[in-house]
Amino acid sequence: MSDEIDRPAVARVRQLRLVVEAEDFDAAVRFYRDVLGLPEQAAFQSEGDARVVILEAGRATLELANPAQRRITDQIEVGHDTGTRIRVAFEVDDATTATRELTAAGATEVAPPTETPWRSLNARLEGPAGLRLTLFQELESLDERSRRAGFGTGRDAG
Repeated sequence: MSDEIDRPAVARVRQLRLVVEAEDFDAAVRFYRDVLGLPEQAAFQSEGDARVVILEAGRATLELANPAQRRITDQIEVGHDTGTRIRVAFEVDDATTATRELTAAGATEVAPPTETPWRSLNARLEGPAGLRLTLFQELESLDERSRRAGFGTGRDAG
């Protein structure tokens, strides 16, 4: 098996979009757009009061974790296994302030900002539309972190 990952000559994916149904649409828009600060890219309305808003969330990544890593992350961030298979993580400049602002706007704090072994400050929240959220503030660069034992890329595990 080659050490190089086969990649298409042209990237096929141009955007990651997470689509969430929100029973209280207006409250969810206020929370994510107005309080968390995700800029509105577009909004559409059609018959039957069907509405959608598309909010920009900066750069998107897809983080895949096996069950053991998910349990470790839960233990570090929350103190116990939450069983949550999907959560949305937002990088913020100040996890403590963002946690305070979002809980004041209606989120439920599951766990306060906690420094992780991978040098980020992570908080867990339950947000509108039933989303499990992690707010994270990076405390060191990816380059600095990648030099630590146990960190690297999938290619390194080869």
